[in-house]
Amino acid sequence: MRLKTALMAGALAGAVLTGLSGLARAAGITDSEIVLGTHLDLSGPVAAAMPQLRNGMQMRFDEANEAGGINGRKIRLIVEDNGSQPQLAVRATDKLIRSDGVFAIVNAFGSGTNAAVVKRAVDAGVIYFSPWGAAAVLQKISGRSPLLFTTTADYDTTANAGLGWLIDENKAKKVGFIFQEGPLGELTKTGVVAALESRGMKLAAEASYKVGDIDFSSQVARMKAADVDIIFAATLTRETVGVMSEVKKLGWDSVKVLTTIPGRTIVVAEIGKGAVESLSGIGTWYIWPPGAEPADVKVWQEKYRKLFKIEPDENAFLAYAYSDWFVKYGLQAAGRDITAEKVVKGLQSSTYTDSPIFYGPKRFKNNHIDPETVQISQVKKGVWMPISGMIDPK
Repeated sequence: MRLKTALMAGALAGAVLTGLSGLARAAGITDSEIVLGTHLDLSGPVAAAMPQLRNGMQMRFDEANEAGGINGRKIRLIVEDNGSQPQLAVRATDKLIRSDGVFAIVNAFGSGTNAAVVKRAVDAGVIYFSPWGAAAVLQKISGRSPLLFTTTADYDTTANAGLGWLIDENKAKKVGFIFQEGPLGELTKTGVVAALESRGMKLAAEASYKVGDIDFSSQVARMKAADVDIIFAATLTRETVGVMSEVKKLGWDSVKVLTTIPGRTIVVAEIGKGAVESLSGIGTWYIWPPGAEPADVKVWQEKYRKLFKIEPDENAFLAYAYSDWFVKYGLQAAGRDITAEKVVKGLQSSTYTDSPIFYGPKRFKNNHIDPETVQISQVKKGVWMPISGMIDPK
C-alpha cells in the first residue's frame, strides 16, 4: 500500500510538472509585466503588523522594477484582505486567480487562511511561495505540490526543540498549553507533546482560544489552577500580549511563558511593553537590539524609513528577504521565456545566502526551508535578547 501511494504521489507530481513544461507562457505573464498576488490580514486581529509585511514585499519588487524589471518585465503586486478569516481568504484567492490572473501568490498571511486556499491555488497552476503559516499542514493539504514553497519553520519540530530546551534549563515539572484553534495550535501541540513524552511528562493543562478572541483570563486561570511551571503559548501578536497581561495581573512571577515563532516579534515587545517583560520566544531569524545591527542591515533600514516613514521590524525584513529569494532564484533565473516549471526548478536548486536575517544559508528540501535552526530569546527591558545557543530541531 505504501509503495502504491508513493508511486501515485510521484506520478502526480510528475504530471503537474509535465503539464507546466508545455506552457510557453504562464498566466500572469505578458510582454511587459509579471502579475503577483498576496492576501494579508488588513482588517482583522493581526492588521497592525501587516504594513510591515506589505512594505517589505513592495520594496523588493520596486527595486527590481527600477533596475529594469525581470528580463524586461515589471512586477505588479495585487494585495487582497483576508481578515484572518478563511472565507475571506477564499474570496481573495478566487479573485487573484480568476479575475487578476496572477502568476504566483507570495507571502500570504495566516495558517487558517492559507490552509483554506492553498489547494485551489496550486490546482489552478499558480505558484504559492512563502505562505506565513503552518508549513507542514499546508504541504499536506496541497498534496505535496511542487508549486508550493514553504519558508516558515515547522511549528511542531521547533516547538519540540524550544520547549525541550526550556524544560531542561529550568528543571520544569509541569507544562501547560494555550493554543489557537486550527492549524497553528494543532501542529504546535504535536511538538509540545513530543517534547513532554521524550521526558516522561504529560500536559498538566491545556486551553484553546478562537481567532479574534481578546480575553484570555480563563485560559491563564486554568494554567494557574494546574500550578504549571511553563506555559507554552501558540499565539500570534495580540494574543501573546493578552496571555502575558493576564499572567502579570495575577502577579504570577514564577511561571515561564514561551511563545512559538509567530509570537516572537518586535511588535509584541513594543505594544506589550511591561506586560511582556520576561516572555520567552522561539526564533528562526535574528532580532538585533537597536544599534547592534550589521552595517548592511542599517543601510537597508535607513532606505526603508525614507520610503515608508516608519521604523522597520523583522516582518518587513523577512518579507523583503523571501521576495528577494523569489525574484533572484525564481523569476530572474527563469529567463525571458518564463514558465512555472522553470521558476520551480530554479527555486528547488537554490541556496539563499543573500540576507543576514537568517541563521545561516537556506535552501529548499522537499520544497520546505532547510535547515530549521532555532534560538530562544527573552524580552529584557523591552528588547528581545538571546538566552540560548543555536538549536538544531533535527
